[in-house]
Amino acid sequence: MTKGNETRARILDRAFRQAGRDGLSGLSIGSLATELGLSKSGLFAHFGSKEDLDIAVLAKTADQFQANVLKPALRGPRGTARLRKLFELWLRWVADPTLPGGCVFLAAAIELDDREGRARDALVAAQQQLKDLLAQAARQTIELGQFRADLDCENFAFEMFAIVFGYHHARRLMRDAKAESHAHAAFERVLANATRH
Repeated sequence: MTKGNETRARILDRAFRQAGRDGLSGLSIGSLATELGLSKSGLFAHFGSKEDLDIAVLAKTADQFQANVLKPALRGPRGTARLRKLFELWLRWVADPTLPGGCVFLAAAIELDDREGRARDALVAAQQQLKDLLAQAARQTIELGQFRADLDCENFAFEMFAIVFGYHHARRLMRDAKAESHAHAAFERVLANATRH
């Protein structure tokens, strides 16, 4: 890895952690440069704009989510076992103590929902890809005979998202000690509904 690539990786790692704590809007070129011992112009040499930095942080978040949630879940058997594993790992991701502010995607979703631009487009693309993956996993579960044939797979994906968003809100904002048990109970109801004939 070249020195330039090492510096870019260091910037991105710090920005990812800062965005987890303060959101994308809390990312500051000035404070990042100071924390890393760089000049603002040195930082801009790696990321031409704040929006470019935001997009790079979202891409890093996608890579981390893939490594920590998707790949381990997809290595397991298809069907309800895979969906349970994915759900467990997703909750663990949201509660990860190395992400002090929670999931960057969930925080960015609230920040960017009404702001047009490339960062929003990047976030929407990543979230749509995840939604499609969840719907596909539900379709595979139907094929295995573990879910009912008439299940609306897009709605199943919507419900999984809704539970994780609710868990994030209850755990992070409300500091609800029962957030995890509520999330598990909600997911079990979604699975039960999906298997009901």
